[in-house]
Amino acid sequence: MKRTYVFPGQGSQIKGMGGNLFDEFQELTKKADKILGYSIKELCLNDPEQKLNQTQYTQPALYVVNALSYQKKIKDGGAPPDFLAGHSLGEYNALQAAGVLSFEDGLKLVKKRGELMSQAKGGGMAAILNSSDEQIRKILTDANLSTIDIANLNSPSQIVISGLKEDINNAQPHFTNANAMFIPLNTSGAFHSRYMKDAEKEFEKVVKKTKFSKPNIPVIANVTGKPYEFDKIAHDLTSQISNCVRWTDSISYLLNQGEIEFEELGVGDVLTKLVRAIKKDYDLKIAALKEKSIDVSLEIKVEELDTTKAAQPKEEKPLVGQAGLLTAKELVDQWNKSNPIGTKVKSDFYESQLETRTEAMILFGHRAAVYMKDYNGYFDLREIKAVK
Repeated sequence: MKRTYVFPGQGSQIKGMGGNLFDEFQELTKKADKILGYSIKELCLNDPEQKLNQTQYTQPALYVVNALSYQKKIKDGGAPPDFLAGHSLGEYNALQAAGVLSFEDGLKLVKKRGELMSQAKGGGMAAILNSSDEQIRKILTDANLSTIDIANLNSPSQIVISGLKEDINNAQPHFTNANAMFIPLNTSGAFHSRYMKDAEKEFEKVVKKTKFSKPNIPVIANVTGKPYEFDKIAHDLTSQISNCVRWTDSISYLLNQGEIEFEELGVGDVLTKLVRAIKKDYDLKIAALKEKSIDVSLEIKVEELDTTKAAQPKEEKPLVGQAGLLTAKELVDQWNKSNPIGTKVKSDFYESQLETRTEAMILFGHRAAVYMKDYNGYFDLREIKAVK
């Protein structure tokens, strides 16, 4: 069984993160304080000036906590990973853990990255749930919203768009009309979009002065969804600022390496949930290939399993539901027979308990879904469980 350690990025921060790690790894904590010019322990544990959610402070704080978490894992006898990956900011931790960067050089880069990204104003981002990359691009094209970019391909049913704040706000009714769940994100900048090009150019100057070593563990790059090539580390790390984070592609690549387990180090479990969702969709693709008598023991190209680009199964094709191999119509019929409107449900993608507002139905000709009260959006029937 192969093992991958993954590191979260901005958005996972929380007051109190790091706990006793700062005292356990005092030498690294002191180095961080010297580079940053303030107490990283005080910021993370107490946040007295309420700066933790400001990008220029968030990014260094998460980098340090992620790095110390990895040190703790290894110190306590954790097995060295076969692969490493990080989401956006977390990629710096993956590179540091692989020996590409020293702790200090990684923190210096993250500090500058946070400062530059915090200067980007007037931008906005929104998460689109329960819609594919193809469907989102069609909505943007039909609405003539060419100024909006795809920022994060987080999972087959969680994609983030990025652009100017006004454009993001104008996009919401178009997604709502298409029965897509639209959730504005609390960011000041249009991260991972064309609007970060100025920040990227400034960041490149710092990257060129940084010494990189060959990774002793493969690190999956956000911009390609494949392992970093040594001679492209500086380029890919720089371009990540204005390019899409291909998390779905990254995890699909790893799943294609055989039996593999994932462990999230650092703060929270956001990536754990995303990996679970990606694996579920990956397994469905494998089941579909087996049904077509394709030998899945052969190496499957990532492109064939790209959940953001592959055509969605049509209604008549069987889907793996909670009750086994079912078509979308059978899933809907089974759900409506057992679960009336107002049924309480749980989802892997939402912390709180939800309640259905409608009967289940088929969306886009193939997706078995039900509309949720208060949340104002649809959830796939394969991603929820009724609370009895």
